[in-house]
Amino acid sequence: MASHRRGRRGEGAAGGGGVERAGEIRLKDASGRWMILTTVLGSSMAMLDSTVVNVALPRIGRDLDTDLAALQWTVNAYMITLAGLILLGGALGDRFGRRRVFVIGVVWFAVASLACGLAPNDLVLIGARALQGVGGALLTPGSLALIQSGFRPDDRARAVGLWSGLGGVGAAIGPFVGGWLVDGPGWRWVFLLNVPLAAVCVPVALRHVPESRDTSVPEGARAGAGGRRFDVLGAGLGALALALVTYALIEAPSDGASPVVIGAAAAGVVLGGVFVRVERRRADPMLPLSVFSSRLFTSVNLVTFCVYAALGGFMFLAAIQLQVVAGYSALGAGLALLPTTVLMLLFSAKSGELGQRVGPRVPLTVGPLVAAAGMLLMLRTGPGASYPADVLPAVALLGVGLVTMVAPLTATVLASVDAGKAGLASGINNAAARAAGLVAVAALPLLARMTPEAYRSASEFEAAFRRAMPMCAGLLVIGAALAWWQVRSPADDPALKRARPRTSCPMGSPPLEPEADR
Repeated sequence: MASHRRGRRGEGAAGGGGVERAGEIRLKDASGRWMILTTVLGSSMAMLDSTVVNVALPRIGRDLDTDLAALQWTVNAYMITLAGLILLGGALGDRFGRRRVFVIGVVWFAVASLACGLAPNDLVLIGARALQGVGGALLTPGSLALIQSGFRPDDRARAVGLWSGLGGVGAAIGPFVGGWLVDGPGWRWVFLLNVPLAAVCVPVALRHVPESRDTSVPEGARAGAGGRRFDVLGAGLGALALALVTYALIEAPSDGASPVVIGAAAAGVVLGGVFVRVERRRADPMLPLSVFSSRLFTSVNLVTFCVYAALGGFMFLAAIQLQVVAGYSALGAGLALLPTTVLMLLFSAKSGELGQRVGPRVPLTVGPLVAAAGMLLMLRTGPGASYPADVLPAVALLGVGLVTMVAPLTATVLASVDAGKAGLASGINNAAARAAGLVAVAALPLLARMTPEAYRSASEFEAAFRRAMPMCAGLLVIGAALAWWQVRSPADDPALKRARPRTSCPMGSPPLEPEADR
């Protein structure tokens, strides 16, 4: 086993063009700085794309002469493939090489972005967005996995913090960059911007980042000769179920209870049931249902779903509300939402420390309630709304709520399972958040009775927005209630006590295991 590991590590060094081996990189060295640059560039592509597209939606709709449903699909086509395939993407990196799959994901994402930027109509744009999601599912898990496997154990925490902080800066400037591009060169550059980012990221990764793999997987399994198999069936069933339910929700406002809409909804529910059945019976499932034996893990993921459904719906509708109803430019709308991200960037670390001291229950109850109050304040953003008096208090209060809950939420997810399943827990929670956002973007216009042309009329959209915001706030209140009644300290979970020893990693400190130590 020792010789096998040395062979794998030597291969990583050779593949990196003479750089440090995986697990031996120092943050202070040039190789460490190259690693941070590469992973931040890659993850920023997906992060920027998710924050800037909402700001561009009204202009996309006008330029392509399309309806609200096409704008919903512009957001959700990406989210469907990303949420459905992100767990598979992480498994591919572990099996075939994290750097290799990361680079493939970056190139794939850039090519799909180019197709988005050149799209002549909404159908091509939606198809290209779905392909973008596939690339995102390949590169998103790989960016953090490369840091975890690449740096020395005593440098990993600082490297992850630096990666997270720089990624937060990317998220913060996303709405500003998106608004500037939409008002300046045009909305197509929101997507075309990814091409030069990839042109920098790929050669740096190939030259300076060592390859790494999961050394617990037998060599024959990597070659496809046996051992664990990829759960392609499970990934396909999950993505297809999400797509069918999303289709039914998006098309219902225009088609009503037509046979196609009802059939799609029914088929989506049936395939969801088949997905659960397949995952329960497989020896090597993409989504091991046994992980939900932890009541804390299940409860926190339900809270995650409520929180990110509310947030996804809010971000989709608020960007349009500010432009169509309040009269903001795309840049103005992007800047208006900036305080929420800036607050998270500045204070999330402190919030994580607070969660460690007082436990997850209070932050996960108070945070959603504060965020819900911020969303309700957005009801004041009508025609001619004043930014200091109407918009800023709402987005600032939303930011305070998110700061209070997001870091403890993530830490509790990781602490709610056995240390060896931290990566799986993070992936499931990430997929739950993405799925929640896409369901909200699909369902809220239907529930708020938006017509396909609502975004073209200020009065009609404002009326629907006023119906939608209390729904988003209600989801956050449900999340707070779930947290209060169901979330306890990880040490109080009976399933977790049976699953891991008392010396397990404390909450808020996810295990970052070096490849050689597994």
